[in-house]
Amino acid sequence: MEEHNIIEVKGLKKVYKKRKTKELVTAISDINFNVREGEILGLLGPNGAGKTTTIKSICGLLSPDQGTIYIKGVDVKKNRLKALNHISAVLEGNRNIYWRLTVRENLEYFSGNRGKGRKEVRHHIEKLLRQFDLKQKENELVSSLSRGMQQKLAIAIALLADSDVILLDEPTLGIDIETGYEIRELLKQIVNEEGKTIIISTHDMPVVQDLCERTVIINKGHVIADERVDQLINLFETRAYSITLGSPLSDRQQQLLEGKFPIYQMVDLQLEVTLENEGDIYDLMDILKSEATKITKIDRTTIDFEQVFMQLIREEGKQHVVS
Repeated sequence: MEEHNIIEVKGLKKVYKKRKTKELVTAISDINFNVREGEILGLLGPNGAGKTTTIKSICGLLSPDQGTIYIKGVDVKKNRLKALNHISAVLEGNRNIYWRLTVRENLEYFSGNRGKGRKEVRHHIEKLLRQFDLKQKENELVSSLSRGMQQKLAIAIALLADSDVILLDEPTLGIDIETGYEIRELLKQIVNEEGKTIIISTHDMPVVQDLCERTVIINKGHVIADERVDQLINLFETRAYSITLGSPLSDRQQQLLEGKFPIYQMVDLQLEVTLENEGDIYDLMDILKSEATKITKIDRTTIDFEQVFMQLIREEGKQHVVS
């Protein structure tokens, strides 16, 4: 295992049997990717893509039928406990906190689960309470806290273990914009100052664009992208156009656009379109030319990571149908 890879996922496959029909369903097949030490990696995929199966495999919550996972050089299948000592997870739904305990009691309880006494972790708990702006809430029951406060506590508990890797499943789900920003800044601090490695699984694409240097995207049980976020955005920006028209499009032209260009938007006389291939610009011009629609201006336009993600899923879906 190379020194800069803290996690290696090799050839994962998992097949489930449906309860009623006994039909075999392949959740993931030949999943391969690495996680580099000290990075924030986005692990993404639409619902049913195999992302959750991959996450549970990394966390040791299920065993894949084939393949190997190494965490800091330790094979999860052969030495599960030793491997999982290097990773902490915050799964969706805040399942790593007790709602009937106070904030401080949660921190003390979970440190005790790791075999550490109160005196031993007192300084660390104080630091986390202040770092996550939970000090004023330390004696309040978790059940009375806002969703954002609960999420911050869940991440603080994961940090108590002082593991090398932290896996966060939907860390900003259901929280307000301000708390989401706070959590993003905290995660950057954790990586920059403490050298942790973070894996984020999320549907919140602005979080990916703001936090993640690299992303692994899973769809239909396969890895369809493993690239730097900025490189993916730059790739798709070369295909994004903003076209100012001199007259509205006809119904027929709009139908043609919908069939050829899944990602397009028409606002007044402004057409925003993302092409799958550079050569598609000629098809776009033919649609406009078919009814002599006047073009007054053509510009390249900027796109965000959410558009990139959707385009990748659509392209992979088309390839899957063709194959």
